[in-house]
Amino acid sequence: MFVEEAQKNLDAAFDGFGVDLVRLREKLCPDGCQRAIPSGGLPEHIFRELYDAPDARKMRVCRLKIFELLLRLDTLDLDANVEHRPYFYRTRVEKVKAIERFITSNPEKRYTLSELSRRFEIPLTSMKLCFKGVFGSSVYSYMCGWRMSAAAVLLRQTDDSVALIASSMGYDNASKFSSAFRGVMGKSPSEYRRYPV
Repeated sequence: MFVEEAQKNLDAAFDGFGVDLVRLREKLCPDGCQRAIPSGGLPEHIFRELYDAPDARKMRVCRLKIFELLLRLDTLDLDANVEHRPYFYRTRVEKVKAIERFITSNPEKRYTLSELSRRFEIPLTSMKLCFKGVFGSSVYSYMCGWRMSAAAVLLRQTDDSVALIASSMGYDNASKFSSAFRGVMGKSPSEYRRYPV
């Protein structure tokens, strides 16, 4: 309804404008999802001139820039092979960033996804999707990599035993830690300590 009303106003303001807002919505949001467009696709001058307009003419310039932006979007060639990434609300992104800070500040502790979901008041599925979208991997994969990187630093910078480092990274069993370390770093902890590079 909003788009149809906007189309009427657009047609009334600019007779023969030629931009069909319904078609433009389908082009930009074919499945109802929001879409990010690389900044190179939209000329910077459209936005710069909007901010630089004198106060007395702000409204007129704003109207002109909206029309210019609509025309540019209408003629924009969107590559069909562009990767579509999901949009995450800022509040969810902030929550998964808080989750990441929380779990990395307590690497010796193991939390289930359900515990994290409850603690940070974010639905489980949303948490998993958003975490992967922000950090590029699942919570478990991220933490495994993070723990092994932190362990590698400890192996280089301390004389702590492998068992102690394993414990500080949340492993009760040094052999399980060594196996996980080798899987991520390509060497056993003792080999890494001798030849860190």
